[in-house]
Amino acid sequence: MIVVSDTAIAAVKEAMAQAGQHEGGLRILVKEGGCAGYQYVVDLDKEQRSDDIVVEAGGIRFFIDPASRPRLEGMTLGYKQDLAGAGFTFENPNATSTCGCQKSFN
Repeated sequence: MIVVSDTAIAAVKEAMAQAGQHEGGLRILVKEGGCAGYQYVVDLDKEQRSDDIVVEAGGIRFFIDPASRPRLEGMTLGYKQDLAGAGFTFENPNATSTCGCQKSFN
């Protein structure tokens, strides 16, 4: 389904610890919008939904809704931190183009 880098796993663990969240994981979804047509949305979620696809990596669960699955198939979720800021990165073989922010794709 998706591949999750060690840096992304560490970032989610840190975010969950800071939020005091001991259950759940990270929800990844795709919705219409952004400057290239679709945008990634990631957020901590305390509960798995009944129709979620669940990917486990490094002791963390990643929740993906069925509608987002085709657009995320084969994606690598990363995380980078540099002078410009920090955030998740998306290497998505399904994206035909991306915008400059790398958070929106078509």
